[in-house]
Amino acid sequence: MSLHVVVGYGPAGAATARALAGQGHEVRVVSRSGRSPEADIEHVALDAAHPEALTEVARGAVALYGCAAPPLHRWTTDWPPLASSLCAAAESTGAVLVMLGNLYGYGPVDRPLTEDLPLAATGPKGRTRAALWEQARTLHEAGRIRAVEVRASDFFGPGVTDGGHLAGRVLPRLLDGRSVTVLGDPDTPHSWTYLPDTASALIEVAGEERAWGRAWHVPTAPALSARTMVARLAADAGTGPVAVRRLSPAVLGAAALFSPLLRELREVRYQFDRPFVIDSAAYEAAFTLRATPAEEQFRATVDWWRRRIAAPARHA
Repeated sequence: MSLHVVVGYGPAGAATARALAGQGHEVRVVSRSGRSPEADIEHVALDAAHPEALTEVARGAVALYGCAAPPLHRWTTDWPPLASSLCAAAESTGAVLVMLGNLYGYGPVDRPLTEDLPLAATGPKGRTRAALWEQARTLHEAGRIRAVEVRASDFFGPGVTDGGHLAGRVLPRLLDGRSVTVLGDPDTPHSWTYLPDTASALIEVAGEERAWGRAWHVPTAPALSARTMVARLAADAGTGPVAVRRLSPAVLGAAALFSPLLRELREVRYQFDRPFVIDSAAYEAAFTLRATPAEEQFRATVDWWRRRIAAPARHA
């Protein structure tokens, strides 16, 4: 089978690497710290922002997956050199560059999000995300690389921990029958992209030449409010109804003084204070992947968190 190189081993990178290994591919993962040996996955400790080093690691690969993500407060400084390095490695090796993107680049939009919308964000994080894809697309159109971007909404599901809005701050409390607090309006529709579906989409478009040169939205289940998501999870867990409270703006402002994550989230508060809905019809019309049924998502997520809480070291 073919060599695939995955840059980054957060939730999306790990899910992609393991899915590729499960298909029998040779998989090499690049991360700053590296990891202990893992069955069927080679781990390499490397700063992927150095193009010469990344190029050497990626030689012979058919696809290079950009799944690394700097902390939110370092996006504007750390993303550009990393993205340039990924593009340089793709150009030198001929590997298809598969970029994992998000929806920040669109900015506030009063309609379901489709891939043909302009990347009109005005905030620094949204403009940074837009610029990363514009750089890769320009190189693709010039014939220097082959590139594609896969965009997801907020991650949900097994493997999503501290960075997920319905993960580490919600699931442990929910499983204990305690109330949970969410960012923004808990009753507004919001799209939650299932992490395993994200990995499947990245892999599918890597092998589809007709996918290259543009962005695609990961097939995502119909939007549900945070309150409904919590209720569905609680029902699956058998814990009974769980109260859902909104993190008040005053508390959020105070917490942001001490939390870089909460401070940076102020730029994208609109995603949680108003409907934020992804439309993945274009992907579904072109390719085979479909969103995992919601019932299966809830069941798998609850089961994964129960195992994690019972034996945290095994899921670190």
